[in-house]
Amino acid sequence: MKKIIVSITVFTTLIACSDSSSDVTPQNGEIVSSIASDAVTDEELEAELKAIQEEEKAREKELAAKSTTLKFDKLKHDFGDVGPDSDNITQFTVTNTGNKPLIIENVAASCGCTMPKKPEKPIPPGQSDVIEVKFHPKPGQVNEIIKTVTVTANTVDKVHTLEIRAFVKGA
Repeated sequence: MKKIIVSITVFTTLIACSDSSSDVTPQNGEIVSSIASDAVTDEELEAELKAIQEEEKAREKELAAKSTTLKFDKLKHDFGDVGPDSDNITQFTVTNTGNKPLIIENVAASCGCTMPKKPEKPIPPGQSDVIEVKFHPKPGQVNEIIKTVTVTANTVDKVHTLEIRAFVKGA
């Protein structure tokens, strides 16, 4: 059965390759595909690439005009040893280092045991505010715990990540 299928496949391929209406034809010593005959020239491709690059530069300039920059006093906090079912609170100070008001759009935790609280008002240039993070280990959470807090703001890099660590002692 395999020999029959292989023979039919080879025969079909030979017929397709010898078909005079093939998409590949020799011209002036070169093989030219009629499929590629609708392709754009190198000059057209370069012009299209240049237009895309100019659009990207304009988009980046517009984004930079609307954006600001920020700096955190720390990116990580280690609570050390904590007991189960305890409230552990820290603050991350965020400073607007740009020239537009800093808007903290969202602050989200990687787990329900971590509850961040974001500044509600825009932070003026040169000013600071705090992002408060409360870690409350759930029952059964023991040993080293590492959680992240994702901060979304009107900065060029929209997303910033903060980290908290704790070692939850068993009951």
